[in-house]
Amino acid sequence: MNLNILIIGRGGREHAIAWKTAQSKLVSKIFVAPGNDGIAESFTCININETDTEQLVRFAKENNIHLTIVGPEAALMNGIVDLFQKEGLKIFGPTKAAAQIEGSKQFAKELMQKHRIPTADFQVFDNYANAKQYLLAKGTPIVIKYDGLAAGKGVVVAMSMEEADQALQEMLLKNRFGKGKVVIEEFLAGPEFSLMAFVHNETVLPLAIAQDHKRAFDGDRGPNTGGMGAYTPVPIIPQTAVDDAVNSIMIPTAKAMVEDGTPFTGILYGGLILTKTGPKVIEFNARFGDPETEVVLPKMKSDMIEVILKLLDGEEQTIEWHENAFLGVVLASKGYPESFEKGIEIKGIEAESRKQKAENVILFHCGTAKKEEKWVNNGGRVLIVVGVGDTLANARKNAYLTTENLSSDNLFYRTDIGGQAIEN
Repeated sequence: MNLNILIIGRGGREHAIAWKTAQSKLVSKIFVAPGNDGIAESFTCININETDTEQLVRFAKENNIHLTIVGPEAALMNGIVDLFQKEGLKIFGPTKAAAQIEGSKQFAKELMQKHRIPTADFQVFDNYANAKQYLLAKGTPIVIKYDGLAAGKGVVVAMSMEEADQALQEMLLKNRFGKGKVVIEEFLAGPEFSLMAFVHNETVLPLAIAQDHKRAFDGDRGPNTGGMGAYTPVPIIPQTAVDDAVNSIMIPTAKAMVEDGTPFTGILYGGLILTKTGPKVIEFNARFGDPETEVVLPKMKSDMIEVILKLLDGEEQTIEWHENAFLGVVLASKGYPESFEKGIEIKGIEAESRKQKAENVILFHCGTAKKEEKWVNNGGRVLIVVGVGDTLANARKNAYLTTENLSSDNLFYRTDIGGQAIEN
């Protein structure tokens, strides 16, 4: 087969999807819209915004695209899948109605409550005074989530009443993420892990689990980010707990979506926590996680395009995995996740890209640009360096050896990605 594939998005996740797609024996051409300058080194980038759905449909038709894979949630919530399907184009992702499982925390929590899928107790508020009253009654620690999309930054785990109240004010009085509601949840204790699955209606194919690091700085300090690094496997989560999560969370959720008239196709991402009473859902996403995708897809031995096509055709299959461990370290612009300066040179990218042939490191571009033959930062998260090794410790060593060779006055990274997992 000589398939033409279109990948929607512009970050490290999409670079990893394109990189994995390129390994498929079925694929002829790969397009990324809009991509970034780093992705453009290896793939054809198309200057169409992720949310410019009509332009993307036109491009898919004119270029005989056989399959489109959607990266970012904004495109899904914009209804890209609905329009592609209406035009008879094959696309891998949930419809706008099904993507609400990420787009609305309230939708997700009520779905779980109705279908008895294990998650934290919660209440929904659109009024600050009522929310504050509930907060005072419950006490801390407590979790406060903005109901809509907030680019991974709309969740506050408040350990003090002052922190909780500030989060409520930001979300309900100052409308930091737009006018909307908040979900206040009980605080759950235990190790967290990310479980993604290829889903089509009631068929669920789980991927290898990963663990990501959300806080900006070492020791899980600083503000929440979109993710500062990730690794797989996750030694502290036993396989029995993963199997339990698949059977008590992922499969029932897929069935619940079908039952409720919003069948899900695409990547269902479970942000999970292993409590004393078993795994519970912290949140669902409706697409590949970032930065988990950058470590999970390299671990996948099977042909991803073949897996997706068989899934959409209802064929039974199993996914094969490499034995190796994979650990990714994100290099971010100083100031991220708040404001940061763009256009500052990064040295060492060309040399490290050439070294990738040694196969113990993979470099994915998240937010880079090339100006006058020099690489510069062009986003909050700029690069992710993925180390490969026969053990997690060796994968970590390979990732950090490369990270240290990339220099810029404007980048920072955590030095403790995967450290705790290796020490334990």
